[in-house]
Amino acid sequence: MQSQEPQPAPLEPYNPFTADPVLRRALEREGGGPADAGLVEFGTIVGSAEVYQWGFDANRHSPELLTHDRFGERIDEVRYHPSYHRLMELSVGAGIHASHCDGIPGDGSYVARTARMHLVSQIEVGHGCPVSMTGAVLPALRVQPDLATEWEPRIRTRSYDQRLVEPSQKAGNLLGMGLTEKQGGSDVRANTSIAVPVDGGGPGGEYRITGHKWFTSAPMCDAFLMLAQAPAGISCFLVPRILPDGVRNKLHLMRLKDKLGNRSNASGELEYTDAAGWLVGEEGRGINVIIKMVNATRVDVTNWSASLMRQAVSQAAWHVSHREAFGSLLIDKPLMQNVIADLELEAEVGTLMVMRLAGAYERASIDEHEAAFLRLASAVAKYWLSKRSTPVVREALECVGGNGYVEESILPRLYREAPLNAIWEGAGNVIALDVLRALQRSPEAGEAFVAELSLAGGADRIFDRELGELKQALASPPGEVEARRLVELLAVCWGASLCLRHEPVLADAYVRSRLDGDWGSEFGTLGPMVDVATLAHRASIDRE
Repeated sequence: MQSQEPQPAPLEPYNPFTADPVLRRALEREGGGPADAGLVEFGTIVGSAEVYQWGFDANRHSPELLTHDRFGERIDEVRYHPSYHRLMELSVGAGIHASHCDGIPGDGSYVARTARMHLVSQIEVGHGCPVSMTGAVLPALRVQPDLATEWEPRIRTRSYDQRLVEPSQKAGNLLGMGLTEKQGGSDVRANTSIAVPVDGGGPGGEYRITGHKWFTSAPMCDAFLMLAQAPAGISCFLVPRILPDGVRNKLHLMRLKDKLGNRSNASGELEYTDAAGWLVGEEGRGINVIIKMVNATRVDVTNWSASLMRQAVSQAAWHVSHREAFGSLLIDKPLMQNVIADLELEAEVGTLMVMRLAGAYERASIDEHEAAFLRLASAVAKYWLSKRSTPVVREALECVGGNGYVEESILPRLYREAPLNAIWEGAGNVIALDVLRALQRSPEAGEAFVAELSLAGGADRIFDRELGELKQALASPPGEVEARRLVELLAVCWGASLCLRHEPVLADAYVRSRLDGDWGSEFGTLGPMVDVATLAHRASIDRE
């Protein structure tokens, strides 16, 4: 219906789940169909004006660091705006942090949980950091069964408890991780934090840790998995903030990072001074332990990129569908249709990739093909979607115009959030090198990826040609200097395969533009053979 107002009304309230048929179909396809009704209810909540406002408030009023109390005693606390706590209550109450642990592999519980994360992250993504880390810590913590027995029941509750008290006294616990140090960055083997064993140490034993962590997200978590140098090498430790006797552990918050975006989520520098920690697994095997946590959070970071694109394109499509200029609605103008159609392609393929990734992650422990596919697909999707999200949000902002550039719009916040996902859990070069490493050490990963893409073989001549080139490239993987080119080829071929198999109305436009080069350097340059009107209207949202 055409708006009679000079400016469109806000998009919210609306239901981002029922407004996204691509997500609903992917949910069903990947085994999460039984959660559909619950997601309809959850979508109504997260798309409400109230939850949108929580997102604005939590980012406008950034966390505040209090190092000392009024008597000069160290307290090392971070205070958040009440809206941040409301967001945490919403996500933890919905089980986004750990609901998948209640099911069995292959029952769709992780897929449904990924869909819930996708929905709430469209509205406010910063609080998703501790939510993601808390669930991701479990696979790593289970390497040390005695610690998992103690901590897992506390993690798997549906209660958010913001108090800084001894963890066993809380209704629910949140966990984070500390990897990065000043001198090492992504090279965690260069870490210099030292762990000294107490009474011999060993798996599950106590150590005393001294060192500095340059980036620790969500420093108000109840405990952290962190890496430090033990006598046998780099090792993983569980370090609580409050010790079993109720005394504060010697973790000192030096400062909070003044970040470009992700303002609702505190990221701090932590100093460890003879802090107590407990070894997870064996000494010298810390990277093998913590990579289990990183692999899980990497899926969520990829999801956040897709959710930012989905929300940005929804906002742009809503605006142009209700904004009249030069005698007609913007959505009816061919050039705007081309832009929105192009953006919609990216957003929908992002959703397809994330949900397929979620299905593979859930079934990896019971299906060899899924495990092999996941090894490569998680890196490819992380690289591609985190790179694509920034230009998508920027173009969506331009569609809204001046109103999109002001803070009252959600788009500036989405734009500031987007680049972070390309840094978290491995920047572009790290991910590209990970792809090369996977192909060299796990050839079955490349074979599984090609087998997956080949399911769309014969559906399109151009796709078949590019798939043939991809097979040749994987038969003799290029050197490091061409790693990014290979990852991009893997990504666009996968995106085309998903379209051809599951959303054929997208396929012609995606194949012609992303594979065959019938595309410019900016969005809105789809070729004349593409039905841009149909694609653009796929982005439209009907709240009625």
